[in-house]
Amino acid sequence: MQRHGSGGSAANGFRIGFRAAGLVLLLAHMVLVGWLTLRPLDVMWVNADNLELFAGIKADLALGPAEAARRIGEGLLLLAPLGVLLPVAGGRLDVSPWASLARTVAAGALVSLAIELLQTVVPGRVVDVDALLLNTAGVALTHLAVVPAARARLRRGPVVRRDEVPQGATPTIPRVGIAP
Repeated sequence: MQRHGSGGSAANGFRIGFRAAGLVLLLAHMVLVGWLTLRPLDVMWVNADNLELFAGIKADLALGPAEAARRIGEGLLLLAPLGVLLPVAGGRLDVSPWASLARTVAAGALVSLAIELLQTVVPGRVVDVDALLLNTAGVALTHLAVVPAARARLRRGPVVRRDEVPQGATPTIPRVGIAP
């Protein structure tokens, strides 16, 4: 027997497709980040590891405003898509905004930490604690800028145009017995 209801199956199908697209985009982004950050570099020398907080940012600022903006922007933007892709891949609409932010930022920080630790074994790459800080800040800023508004929009449901206003239930004709 087929059940007719309020369209729950269509909404669930939309959410499943949305979540699947989020997972695919998340995987693609992580492959790109891995390729950008974990491939060996052919360099004549390697800087020492930066384990002092804000030392790398101060050094970037000493290079001038344009170069500092480029380097700090790269740090903020590297993992910034995770701020949106992680909640989309999670697929929940009714969740506390603060819990969502905390989970997303924690996951972004762990991904950034994993990248920094994996860079210790890659030739030409070094650990930079400021990169960890900038990557995590980028995830948090992106999440705050996009996710709450997007969730509120998705909770409201689809926009119904005036010419597509539902007309109500389809009228039915009662059965009339013709044969004895």
